[in-house]
Amino acid sequence: MLGQLLADQRWSEALANARPETWELVSRPPEEQKKAGYFDTLREIFQQPSTWLTTGAQMISLMGDLLGILEGIQSLVLTGSGSSEFVGECVRPILRRDLDVVVEVIGGGALLTYGGEALPPRRPAVVVSLARSGDSPESAGAVHRLLESDTEVRHLIVTCNREGRLAREFQRTDSIYGVTLDDATNDRSLVMTSSFTNLLVAVRALGLLPNPERYRALVVELGQIAAQFLRDYLGPIAGLASCGFRRAIFLGSGPRLGAARESALKMLEMTGGSVATLGESFLGLRHGPMSFADDDTVIVCYLSSRPESRAYETDLLREIDEKGLGLSKLIVGEKIPADILRKNDLVFECPGLTDLGDEEVPLLEVIVGQLLAFFRCLHEGLRPDSPSEDGVISRVVPNFKLHIPAG
Repeated sequence: MLGQLLADQRWSEALANARPETWELVSRPPEEQKKAGYFDTLREIFQQPSTWLTTGAQMISLMGDLLGILEGIQSLVLTGSGSSEFVGECVRPILRRDLDVVVEVIGGGALLTYGGEALPPRRPAVVVSLARSGDSPESAGAVHRLLESDTEVRHLIVTCNREGRLAREFQRTDSIYGVTLDDATNDRSLVMTSSFTNLLVAVRALGLLPNPERYRALVVELGQIAAQFLRDYLGPIAGLASCGFRRAIFLGSGPRLGAARESALKMLEMTGGSVATLGESFLGLRHGPMSFADDDTVIVCYLSSRPESRAYETDLLREIDEKGLGLSKLIVGEKIPADILRKNDLVFECPGLTDLGDEEVPLLEVIVGQLLAFFRCLHEGLRPDSPSEDGVISRVVPNFKLHIPAG
């Protein structure tokens, strides 16, 4: 995708004229990007629309098997840690609607700590374990604990790394089914970008197993909108990232709250903690977290297309303006009303979001958080591929002792 944009003369000229420093950064030869420490992250952000097509085709080829795994279930649990857990938050509402069963998101740490006690009581159940590397200690530990304690739970493992523990240790049986996505989705950067969205594309297939053509069309449409978004808003996001903010709030309702939390994590990770972040719901912001917004805060708003939700969200944004909170707002959505904008605010109009519906668009909105964090990381003088200079965080959580109860 990045290569296609670089070959687009009109796009490259427009970006070079509007933001020459951004054009210079993205158009550097790969070796220079690697030396500057951002080659992997930039490539992985831009490869998302094309890799979604590969993941979609793979999931369609597995739909017969997946129908068997989900047959007769009463509940489904999405689990992971960090970004992988937020994948579940983004997709839970649509799977609950499509599957008509109880769907919950439970962190890998909670399953490791509490085992089957953390699961909803309805059986049979499927636990979907989501992971980029599959090597984090709680990923395999949680599956092992549930296999020992709950025979009415089936396991679906979706990972990006065929060499990881999740892929290697759990062979396919009547109760375990593993899916390893294409190696291109196994992000080499410290942070998850295309790993996150491809896991989301993969697990979204579970709600459309009887209708593969609808799923295929959805993936294609999302990819087209994402490609256009990257084309239209790369420069403005780079500009916002350079304005010197020290805090960032990301707001979303329903499934968009998962996108907000993932975006907040991306900013925190990529700036090595130098930009403080908060991912919150619009209505939840009033209950204390609004005190987080000061004069150096950027407020990123993933605006709902549902009239009822949007009414509450726009009321909250007007209240923020009345109180003079924040440095500026970035509002992402479609047909954004002018009366919620201030002088320094940015608007990203994205045609097609309303028709897609709120449940499908977190996949697109996390790209805003990825790009904003990427450019802010560079502005901080850090290397996006490995921004944690002191080694506080790493691509894979190091091994820690697992305390599994006896018996």
